[in-house]
Amino acid sequence: GPSPAMESRAAPPAAAGRPDLRSRLRGLYYGDTDQGHRFRYGVLIFDLVTIAFVIATSFVAPSPVIEAMDAVFGVLILADFAARFAASPNRRRDFLSLTTLADIAAILSFLAPVAGEGLGFLRILRTLRLLRTYQLTSRLRADFPFFRRHEDVVIAVANLGVFLFVMTGIIYATQH
Repeated sequence: GPSPAMESRAAPPAAAGRPDLRSRLRGLYYGDTDQGHRFRYGVLIFDLVTIAFVIATSFVAPSPVIEAMDAVFGVLILADFAARFAASPNRRRDFLSLTTLADIAAILSFLAPVAGEGLGFLRILRTLRLLRTYQLTSRLRADFPFFRRHEDVVIAVANLGVFLFVMTGIIYATQH
């Protein structure tokens, strides 16, 4: 067997046979299990709720209630971002990706509504990640024949929607 010196350098065993936090997060974000699929659908629903909130509040005068809700969404998105980053098998590549930078801009725009009030439309950048994950698109293909038949159209419409929303926000912010 391994010497005591080698055993001390080995990774500590998970408590009671349970995987460590990073392994559990990888299972949720990348695993092909029912729990992982349910979790990613939950994230998808959260993203859709976030998009609805962004659209509903984008051109409404700021209020303490909206700013508080922005902060709640920002903290939840930050937690998702941190968990996804911790679970990532290639953090350096993921950190430098366009969708990560878009997520960071969205998090900042949610968490700094007063400082970035004119840039609040950046919150919609959160949607860039929505259909970009292979696991999600793969699961949508498997679960929904409509998505499987019209995947290119669904993704193109989502991209067009993000583009129109961001461009409208830029025009609004620069002209208002």
